[in-house]
Amino acid sequence: MQGTEPVWALGAMSGTSLDGVDAALVLTDGAAVHAFGPTAYRPYSAAERETIRAALGRWPGEPGVEAAAEVVETAHAELLSRLAGGAAVIGFHGQTLAHDPRGRGTHQCGSGAILAAVLGRPVVWDFRSADVRMGGEGAPLAPFFHFALARRIGAQAPLAFLNLGGVGNLTFVDPARPAPEAPGALLAFDCGPANAPVDDLVRARRGLACDSGGALAATGRADAAVIRAFLKDRWFLRLPPKSLDRDAFGRLAAAVAPLGDADAAATLTACAAAAVAKGFDHFPAPVGRLLVGGGGRLNATLMRMIAEVVPCPVDPVEAAGLDGDMLEAQAFAHLAVRVLRGWPTSAPGTTGVRAAVGGGQISHPGPQP
Repeated sequence: MQGTEPVWALGAMSGTSLDGVDAALVLTDGAAVHAFGPTAYRPYSAAERETIRAALGRWPGEPGVEAAAEVVETAHAELLSRLAGGAAVIGFHGQTLAHDPRGRGTHQCGSGAILAAVLGRPVVWDFRSADVRMGGEGAPLAPFFHFALARRIGAQAPLAFLNLGGVGNLTFVDPARPAPEAPGALLAFDCGPANAPVDDLVRARRGLACDSGGALAATGRADAAVIRAFLKDRWFLRLPPKSLDRDAFGRLAAAVAPLGDADAAATLTACAAAAVAKGFDHFPAPVGRLLVGGGGRLNATLMRMIAEVVPCPVDPVEAAGLDGDMLEAQAFAHLAVRVLRGWPTSAPGTTGVRAAVGGGQISHPGPQP
């Protein structure tokens, strides 16, 4: 892409909660966010969700992966076709099935080349692999977008963003730095499990997709011994950047197995809040505000628990005029433009990569140049 003028980019995200696909248009030059456009959502059906769930933890060529990829590609094609007409480029994250940056790498299923052919637009995808090859964690990738958002909302002092998906991700932002890749501008990392353990609990015990609003957890009592044992995990001592697989704390399920439904939900929710508080220990400076996105911000019990254990005001991102449902989809729209322009999408402070690197491969709708 020539020049640095703003363009409309369409981003899509299917997260670890496996609820569905978000899509959002953003007017961006890759540095600043100039405007937000229409958004859309396409839920996965129960059958689609189970197909993806059956492939979690698996790598290309393993059983179930091809079926999961077909579900992901079909759902994205259906959703993105509603908004693609006004987009110069599409950012496609795919569905993370396995993430082992110090071992086999990272695996997001779904082909951007197929989507480019179907949608007739350039598609930037496979955002994480280049970072992993250069020694990074491959995650989180939203921080460069968080830097642009901090500038957009007029922040002058350090603040933090928290995404509460299946896993929790924290980003420390100093908007006074000249660029997101500048030293000290960003520190980002997965802080611990968030929605995934509770979602899995209520699915197994009650056949529900989630603890809506934290209603079940609100009626229970958190088990302090389980929380203490959880916080002794060496993960919390490991310096960031660092990233987690969705099921990295799968042993929590066994820890709460003896508890009743409400107490188990309260305990897992309190663990998620405690993990956020532990993350604050790694920030290089105090932050004046924590802005929360992702589905977990709608969990009133979780938000209350976080507010009780962190040393700053806690608000959903809507309090700053942002859309907490679409933040990650918007992030991949923004990152897609950065990739097209050859700019970094991650840096040592965000993923631990050795040097700032631009991820993503580009697929065009016609013959490849």
